[in-house]
Amino acid sequence: MRNIYKYDIVLLILQIPRSEEGWREVANGFCLKWNFPHCIGALDGKHVQIEAPENSGSVYYNYHGTFSIVLMAIADADYRIIYADVGCQGRISDGGVFANTTFYNKLINNELKLPKPTCLSEKIQSQVTPFVLVADDAFSLNTNLMKPFPGPYPKGSQERAFNYRLSRARRIIENVFGLLATVFRVFRKPIPLHPKKVESVVLACISLHNFLRRNAQSVRMYTPPGTFDSEDLDTGSITPGSWRAETEGSLLDLQRIPRNASQEAKEIRKEFAKYFISEEGKVPWQDRFA
Repeated sequence: MRNIYKYDIVLLILQIPRSEEGWREVANGFCLKWNFPHCIGALDGKHVQIEAPENSGSVYYNYHGTFSIVLMAIADADYRIIYADVGCQGRISDGGVFANTTFYNKLINNELKLPKPTCLSEKIQSQVTPFVLVADDAFSLNTNLMKPFPGPYPKGSQERAFNYRLSRARRIIENVFGLLATVFRVFRKPIPLHPKKVESVVLACISLHNFLRRNAQSVRMYTPPGTFDSEDLDTGSITPGSWRAETEGSLLDLQRIPRNASQEAKEIRKEFAKYFISEEGKVPWQDRFA
């Protein structure tokens, strides 16, 4: 009952796409702004630190040695959060938390109305490729979720190119979490509330974040130039966002636990990798970094 209720609330405040057209709009944003086609969101999770609840034992005790609940979120190309799940106990410290969310259940049951798989390019021969989330090593590779190849790989390899391109798109959610921790100072220290109340506080902060990212005037006030990581499109060099100097120790990373992936998921990742080193799919500066 809790998950159904939370999913309805998330739909209300986050306006997750409910149609194929809506998901295509999200994917177009990632393709145009971050050069990652077929991407429907950047996924990550963080531990939100709380004070130890009474009589909770080790249920909320995480591998960092603090007490927490887990925030799982997906962001679009414009730094807006389109889905969030908050409330999982901190002892579950890895990306497997995602497998217990309503979003994942709807994803694997084909209930999200995602666009049908298509070729990444009409100009080069390629297999049809599904629309995917991008994430880091804390998550499991699957047909709708891409994570980096385990490295290292030599410069110029398709695996290294893929990892570079994925990191550019995934940096969106990293910047969103950094901004939340900077602006909403409730995240700066363990929150002294019952975990259920902390869930409401976190969802309220996310809702305010999305509201402030809604129009040009509020965007300029909320996220002035220099807030997020910026990239020189001529050289590909990164200038760190201002939030990075302020949020150390606020929202904590998930634990990375290796998991096996299906052969189908590995083939899909290879298809993206081949596209990113093709003449059509590569970006001009990537050879400097990949």
